[in-house]
Amino acid sequence: MSDEPTRDPVADWWRTSIIDMEPGRIAFRGLPVEELIGALSFPQMIWHLVMGTPLDAARARLFEAALVAAVDHGPQAPSIAAARMAATCGVGLNNAIATGVNMLGDVHGGAGEQAVALYRDIADRQEAGRDLRQATTEGLAAFRATQGRFIPGFGHRFHKPVDPRAPRLLELVDQAAAEGAVSGAFAAIGREIDAVLFHEKGRPVPMNIDGATAVIYAELGCPAPLARGFFCLSRSVGILAHSWEQMQQGGRNKGPTPPAHRWTYEGPDGKP
Repeated sequence: MSDEPTRDPVADWWRTSIIDMEPGRIAFRGLPVEELIGALSFPQMIWHLVMGTPLDAARARLFEAALVAAVDHGPQAPSIAAARMAATCGVGLNNAIATGVNMLGDVHGGAGEQAVALYRDIADRQEAGRDLRQATTEGLAAFRATQGRFIPGFGHRFHKPVDPRAPRLLELVDQAAAEGAVSGAFAAIGREIDAVLFHEKGRPVPMNIDGATAVIYAELGCPAPLARGFFCLSRSVGILAHSWEQMQQGGRNKGPTPPAHRWTYEGPDGKP
C-alpha cells in the first residue's frame, strides 16, 4: 500500500486558492461572497482576488486612482483604434473589447510593468548602500544597456512638458505617505529619474501615466507583471466605451484611415 494521500484526478485537475464553490456557497479567498458584497469596493475586490491580501481604505484609494487615470487616451491609441475598427466589422461587443485588449503589449501597455521593474532595481541599489542619485544613475545605465535608450514611464509624444495625470497621482501618493499608508520611497525614485533625465536632456522629460501608475503599484507592493494586468483592466473601460460608441454611430468596415487616404506602395510598378 502506498503512503501517498489519495488524490482525485478530476477535482485536482485544476487547483486554486482563489475560489471555493459548491451548491449554495461561493467564497473568494475564504470569505463568503455575501460578506464581500457591499463591504468591499470594486478596487478592493480586484486586489483581494488577484493579490490575496486585504487592501485598506487609504491604499485602495491609491489603487483606484491608478485605475481611473489610465482608462482611455483616445482613438489614436492602438487599443482603442483596433476596438473601434472591430466594432465596424459586425463583431459582438465582447469581440471588440478582446481585440482592443489584445493590442496591449510591450510597446503599448507594457511600460508600467517595465517602470515598476526599473524602480525596484533602483530601490535594491539603495538598499545596497547607494544614495538616491547614484542608485538612479546606475539603474538607468543598467536598463539602457539591456533595454535601449527609452526609459519606460517618462516622456510623452502628446503631453509636453507635463502629462496632466502624473502630478495628480504623485500628489495622492504624497498624501498617502503622509498618512503612513505607503512609504513614499518609490515616489522619490520616480522624481529622481525625472530630475536625472532633465539634467541629461536639458529639457523636461515628463513622467507619464505609466510612470505615475508604476509608482503607485510599486508603493502597494504589486509585482511588476501585474502592473500590465491592472493596466489592461483599466484600459478595458475605455475600450468598452469606444466600442459601444462606435456601434451606436454605425459605420461599416472602417479601416485606420478614410478611403481617400491610401497607403504608400513601395513594390514594383508593373511597367515594362
